[in-house]
Amino acid sequence: MTLWDRLLELDRRWIFLGIALAVAIPIITGYALPQGRPAPPTVRLFQFVEDLEPGDVVMVAFDYSPSSMPELHPQAYAVVRHLLQREIRVLSVSLNPQGTALGREVLAELAHELDAEDGVDFVHLGFMPGGSQVILGMGESITRVYPNTPDGRRTADLPVMEGVRNYDDIALLVDFAAGNLPFSWIAFAGERYNQEIAAGITAVMATDLYPYLQSGQLIGLINGLKGAAEYELLLDLDPVEAPGMLGMSAQAIAHLLIIVLVIVGNIAYFASGRHRRR
Repeated sequence: MTLWDRLLELDRRWIFLGIALAVAIPIITGYALPQGRPAPPTVRLFQFVEDLEPGDVVMVAFDYSPSSMPELHPQAYAVVRHLLQREIRVLSVSLNPQGTALGREVLAELAHELDAEDGVDFVHLGFMPGGSQVILGMGESITRVYPNTPDGRRTADLPVMEGVRNYDDIALLVDFAAGNLPFSWIAFAGERYNQEIAAGITAVMATDLYPYLQSGQLIGLINGLKGAAEYELLLDLDPVEAPGMLGMSAQAIAHLLIIVLVIVGNIAYFASGRHRRR
């Protein structure tokens, strides 16, 4: 049996092991490949946050579920980290019932890391059913839609809400979503109340939202895991603290291994003469 025949008879479990190692090693070791130049939509959102003043208010909507965490959770960590580092007040909401727990997790972890205080530097208002009616209601009064926080505190009494009544007092709204909710924020908060909006989305949604970026209805856009890695790069994060960079590195190495295997498999197939026997 020739070398080519041996390659063609290779137990597929070795291939599975190789893919598993290609994915696991960058994440375990903290090794990140070069990310290249960040995309302009990511840079636009980053620069918008950089231009805000300490004490400004940004609303963050966690409108995704655990199934979209691999792409959207790194985005949320990067943007919320940036906001808290800049001493910008963060109001977090969710129109997806599964998103409220994810938002609470992001804020709790970053608050512990950055010494941010709940109720002073940020507040998690949680899930409120109603979709577009919630968005429209906050255009009149945020505290009327969210009179209390999920843990029972009166929203209007929190220091983080000082001077905040509606969208007129919100410098930016960032929606992290895997579904159609960004379109609702654009239509009802952006068009009705002139709210500045940015979005963090899964990669498959990008083509649907780029027209809104080009029309100016979105001021910035983070596209999938690649966008999360770009934002982390702009923040100059260490790869150990950058799940987007590590995820992109693992993905790139695994894809490279698959390409090599496809090439080697085709060479082995033709070199072994099996194509003639068929």
